[in-house]
Amino acid sequence: MRSKPESIKDKSAVTENAALLRWIDECAQLTKPDSIHWCDGTQGEYDSFIHQMLRDGTLIELNQKSHPNCYLHRSHPDSVARTENLTFICTREKETAGPNNNWISPPAAKERVGKLFDGCMRGRRMYVIPYLMGPPGSPYSRVGVEVTDSLYVAASMHIVTRVGNIALAHLGTSEDFVPGLHSIGDLSPDRRFILHFPEEKLIWSIGSGYGGNALLGKKCFALRIASYIAMHEGWMAEHMLVIGLQDPSGQVTYLAGAFASASGKTNLAMMVPALEREGYRVWTVGDDIAWLHIDEEGQLRAINPEAGFFGVAPGTSYVTNPVAMETIRRNTIFTNVALTPSGEPWWVGIGSEPPEGLIDWKGKVWSKSEGKAAHPNSRFTAPAQECPSISPHWEDPRGVPISATLWGSRRSTVVPLVMQAFDWRHGVFLGSGMGAETTAAATGTVGVVRRDPMPCFRSAATTWQTISPTG
Repeated sequence: MRSKPESIKDKSAVTENAALLRWIDECAQLTKPDSIHWCDGTQGEYDSFIHQMLRDGTLIELNQKSHPNCYLHRSHPDSVARTENLTFICTREKETAGPNNNWISPPAAKERVGKLFDGCMRGRRMYVIPYLMGPPGSPYSRVGVEVTDSLYVAASMHIVTRVGNIALAHLGTSEDFVPGLHSIGDLSPDRRFILHFPEEKLIWSIGSGYGGNALLGKKCFALRIASYIAMHEGWMAEHMLVIGLQDPSGQVTYLAGAFASASGKTNLAMMVPALEREGYRVWTVGDDIAWLHIDEEGQLRAINPEAGFFGVAPGTSYVTNPVAMETIRRNTIFTNVALTPSGEPWWVGIGSEPPEGLIDWKGKVWSKSEGKAAHPNSRFTAPAQECPSISPHWEDPRGVPISATLWGSRRSTVVPLVMQAFDWRHGVFLGSGMGAETTAAATGTVGVVRRDPMPCFRSAATTWQTISPTG
């Protein structure tokens, strides 16, 4: 009979939350890890993760003079983007999953994928990652707990969320947390599934180490599960940037903007306006996800549930986004970018020609005949606090007041550059008809117009009418 995995820390000293402890035990019995580590979220813990990955080759140290505390990770060539064809919404009724999502019934999903999780962590360590989505002390913030066997995921979650004791303190003894079970498995696309059980607030992901499939606090929780929670509670979880535009008088107007992945959200969120010399300034609140609520006075407000940026590297330069370039000069994990002989990251559009001796994202000396040196969906994972334009109110527990909403679409032809809605209802109509060209952020052909409104306009009209101050 196999003994229980040895825990690195005494669980009772970490948390007294019975529901959480019970779920972790269930995960351990299913996946059978050799040991368990409960993440505390400290800098020392993060540093230890980095050092361990440097030793085992999971990370490569970059030039520490030009990029202090920056590292390169190369993911498996078959795990470089979101796999939407293997992403499922598992609800009791198929109609609940919506017309644009893949569906499997919960019993069928658990029967099929549970077999893949059975024993998948043998010989590995299980990392338990309690994390807080949203500002500390905010009534709008939520707790998730990810279980994973990937040290890269554990370190990355340290950057993009608020990990450890801060999350456990927010949770207390409540059972209101979003559990997420992740394993890299054997990284085979044939045994890869990303499953969401909205009615249980549960996430299962196996077979991928890529961020969007493995960092369960991002798309899986902050958009998919949160959308279901929000629908029932009367708020919204949106694929939106949030910025504050400060005019010469010092007044700041906050805007939210919905754009498809790899379509410019980060660039707009960190924009240096051409009228800066006239006294205008853009403040960054968030670049990817917004949770929107109506406050007690009827004001629409937004929080950024994340604590970091998981941005697309190609096309980012001091010309297109100087703020992002300054943000990622330190304390950043790069994924699938190329490596220069001097140990610096490189990608198409960075602003310089590829140097001799460039190492591509697969670890080989690059030549023009062998395709892209950096993967088109190569990424940077950086703390929000490193952003020079980060808003002083980005962690305001109340959120920031939203005065306008932008909807952006990645289209190269046909549609006008700018359209303005007459009111909220007209905006719903315009947004519901938008489409976007596919990008390298998800597997499949790039540049095909996709009519699914989810990337750039996620909400049904009824949801807007529920939350809109004028609806």
